[in-house]
Amino acid sequence: MFDVIIAGCGPTGAMLAAELRLHDVRVLVLEKETQPASFVRIVGLHVRSIELMAMRGLLDRVLEYGRRRPAGGFFAAIPKPAPEDLDSAHAYMLGIPQPVIVRLLEEHAIELGAQVRRGRAVADLEQDDEGVTVELADGERLRSRFLVGCDGGRSTVRKLLGVGFPGEPARSETLMGEMRVGVPREEIAAKAAELRETDKRISLDPFGEGVYRVVVPAAGVSERAEPPTLEDFKQRLRAIAGTDFGVHSPRWLSRFGDATRLAERYRIGRVLLAGDAAHVHPPIGGQGLNLGVQDAFNLGWKLAAQIRGWAPETLLDTYQAERRPVAEDVLDNTRAQTQLMSTEPGPQAVRRLLTELMDFDEVNRHLIEKITAIGIRYDFGEGPDLFGRRLRDIDVKQGRLYDLLHRGRGLLLDRTERLTAGGWSDRVDHLADPTAALDVPCVLLRPDGHVAWIGDDQQDLDDHLSRWFGKPAN
Repeated sequence: MFDVIIAGCGPTGAMLAAELRLHDVRVLVLEKETQPASFVRIVGLHVRSIELMAMRGLLDRVLEYGRRRPAGGFFAAIPKPAPEDLDSAHAYMLGIPQPVIVRLLEEHAIELGAQVRRGRAVADLEQDDEGVTVELADGERLRSRFLVGCDGGRSTVRKLLGVGFPGEPARSETLMGEMRVGVPREEIAAKAAELRETDKRISLDPFGEGVYRVVVPAAGVSERAEPPTLEDFKQRLRAIAGTDFGVHSPRWLSRFGDATRLAERYRIGRVLLAGDAAHVHPPIGGQGLNLGVQDAFNLGWKLAAQIRGWAPETLLDTYQAERRPVAEDVLDNTRAQTQLMSTEPGPQAVRRLLTELMDFDEVNRHLIEKITAIGIRYDFGEGPDLFGRRLRDIDVKQGRLYDLLHRGRGLLLDRTERLTAGGWSDRVDHLADPTAALDVPCVLLRPDGHVAWIGDDQQDLDDHLSRWFGKPAN
């Protein structure tokens, strides 16, 4: 019997498996595909996700395969730079091939002891007071204490649970792919610039050695699940640009719609949802993969605490309470961005106005923090502004703060040198450091880096340790 079975070995499932293994939870990941995806779509890791990689000692590994870009110009592709003093030691975006980040996270999970089985699709499930029975497509039945559906927007787990997935169906589609072209670069650049004056959804961007990434609106919404053909791209380019630019030899081709949906619940009993299984939205702003990885980071330590037996009664419920409002906000900002990409006069007028407003630092900063997820503040109750927010990677006497979070434990950062984590020392590390770059006396960090307490009183600290880390061991 496993402690947790995870359906889906994409970024969300792999990250969740690794987070659970940090706490010695027995994890099995089931992936219906027999082989990893072969297409080399580039995705962007935003600031918060890069911080999470640093918190678990993965950043150097990820940086080796990624390409840094400035952390700006994301909101509806409005070309405004990020504020120079963005509140992060990792204030950049990292472009990385999606198969690579999936592979790195899967390898990380396996190194920590997770099992991954490919070609195994979930077909049915039953749960009771003790656990979940998972039936696979080949008839095999497996047993675990919990099941987490990380199996994408068409999630089998969500459907078997009967969880509603309300929202808006796709009303438009976009074709995206990487391919070679047959005309000079200067001709493509000039035509692409002309087209984007009237339609921001079109782009032809060089991607090295004669390869271009081509993004073009589709003629309508397809009922087919399979990728488009090269001929589909040629037809749309001829219709919009008057030429197909001689595109040939595609590396990969895909289509995406603007469907926007949010699961009504993230948990029913011993079955939970994360990533695209819980929310889908247009890829504008590049938030999708990031949102799922951050779901996993929030859920992992809480589910592990439940399994290890020290979780406070309501801890696992905070997963939905914290992450579902974040997803709601992402869905709303992608809806807004989609409108701002419209070619209609009204949305274009709003786009011009917003472009002017983003010259104000406060407006630009707010939108950048929203897209990169560093502006998230969980509702922990009343307290200073830092309460409920993540703490940036500050200097401490042992080096960098995030280096102290590699094990996925809580951390008491104590500038007074008077406090103790006492009976919680099996779950919470303690660093007494009067030189730490903080403007408050002490903070208690959860394993996901969010500030769970600020102060200098031991009794108040003990109350908050109990709130997040359960009863003391002695």
